[in-house]
Amino acid sequence: MSDLFQTFIGAILPTVLDLMNLAVMAILGWLASLARDRWGVEIQARHREALHSALMSGIEAALARGLGHNAAVSDAIRHAHESTPDAIDVLKPNLKVLQRIAEAKLRMVTGGAGGTLPDTTAG
Repeated sequence: MSDLFQTFIGAILPTVLDLMNLAVMAILGWLASLARDRWGVEIQARHREALHSALMSGIEAALARGLGHNAAVSDAIRHAHESTPDAIDVLKPNLKVLQRIAEAKLRMVTGGAGGTLPDTTAG
């Protein structure tokens, strides 16, 4: 009986070990995916926050220099590209998105009067 048991164990052991290896790899893959999702979202949120902050400080600096609406928005976008290149690379916002965000920041700073600022392009 002992020889029969050893033969049986010897026959199924490689298959059992392969299944256990597969299970461990699946669990590790699932954990890696969870970690990537969690930290990826946190990294994206930090980039988004940095981009918004750069646009806000760009708007404030442009207004302090007396720039009008379009020039302030353009200057803020330039400032964001220069000060947060990693955020721009990761988030890949197009120009229209950056313009909308910068215009919203302009309205926040001016109390909604952004549309009444002179439409200058002085830089």
